[in-house]
Amino acid sequence: MTQRHTTSRHQTRALAGLALAASAALALTACSSAGGAGGDAATGAASEAGATTASSAQPRIAATYDGGVLVLDATTLETVADIELAGFNRVNPAGDGRHVLVSTEEGFQVLDTGAWTADGTSYTAEPELTDLVFEAPTPGHVVRHGDKTILFSDGTGDTTVFDTADLLDVSSTGELPATETISSPEAHHGVSIELEDGTLLTTIGDSESRVGVRALDAAGEETARSEECPSVHGEGTTAEEVAVFGCSDGVLLYDDGAFTKIAAADDYGRTGNAYVTDSSPVMLGDYNSDPDSEGYELTQLTAVDTAAATSQVLDLPDGVAYTWKGVGRTADDDALVLGTDGALHVLDVATGTFGASYPVIEAWEGPAEWQDSHPSLSVVGDTAYVTDPASGSIHAVDVASGEVTATGDLGVAANEIAVVTG
Repeated sequence: MTQRHTTSRHQTRALAGLALAASAALALTACSSAGGAGGDAATGAASEAGATTASSAQPRIAATYDGGVLVLDATTLETVADIELAGFNRVNPAGDGRHVLVSTEEGFQVLDTGAWTADGTSYTAEPELTDLVFEAPTPGHVVRHGDKTILFSDGTGDTTVFDTADLLDVSSTGELPATETISSPEAHHGVSIELEDGTLLTTIGDSESRVGVRALDAAGEETARSEECPSVHGEGTTAEEVAVFGCSDGVLLYDDGAFTKIAAADDYGRTGNAYVTDSSPVMLGDYNSDPDSEGYELTQLTAVDTAAATSQVLDLPDGVAYTWKGVGRTADDDALVLGTDGALHVLDVATGTFGASYPVIEAWEGPAEWQDSHPSLSVVGDTAYVTDPASGSIHAVDVASGEVTATGDLGVAANEIAVVTG
């Protein structure tokens, strides 16, 4: 049995020991529509913090660069804040519409983007990189599913789970939410997903290799496992909450308490990232059939029908490649692929065919190292955000028409971006 234990708010570590200073707490005061202060209390707290109300939600973007994190207005793409932060840092939306988790040397550090909605009222305030950190030596994957946010520490193999809505309270309480921690037998570069029924799917591996996934019930008892997923990496859930994991020779599914392996079309057919929606049974994955390939450019995708347990390999348009940072699913369950020709290519997921292409940036080449800045894509609602490190810019593109609706001059080469809904 694997131990699953819950940590109270007061036991959860804040980097600065006693959480935020009073002035910072005031500057970040907010409330949650689920579990936090509501109604008049929310409005009063925001007023004390110097926040202003808005007529609608104000989405924001966190963009990392070498030396810091920018916070942008996601509508105008103007820079709202420039926060210094040394090191190579990654960003993921926390899932509450307000906060972003920044992967730093200490763990997952909480960035307040300064935009949120409570009880139907939207607010904006100054962004702040808080002192609150979910401890995680070598922080890895962040997964948002259902009402949970799930963090994986590659340095320990521990999985940390918390109620996503509870994170909205941290800027007013100065404390992280209560968490549950589930350990792995050995540390490895892994990932976990918690399903709606409390089942935890977590990878199996050690410092040398990764071989599969196991399922744990709410008591920590292992109920199923598969070791048929070498180099397991990448995860997601599709329609009917079928979970998917990428392997170096196909894809592993978990559905109704059991694992199913779907072999790749080639002896070596690696999928390392899953691009999914909750309403489509089709998972898109990046696909590499050459174990000796160099660099990070790819020219094929895999489309896995999780209902039929079948897959097919899709070729990109001639002369076009992409990287793992260049695929996004749209609200209608189709996909966009950011090609090395600088265009967004529309993929009809149901038929597996490419249609329109929308030029956005200049042509580019894939990175020499995966950490190097190169163009990336994030699709949120009706908007696709495309970064162009070569020109130090970011663009907002209307998904339906391909029109560039806004361009922001960042002055830096953005690496990763995370978009919150405000």
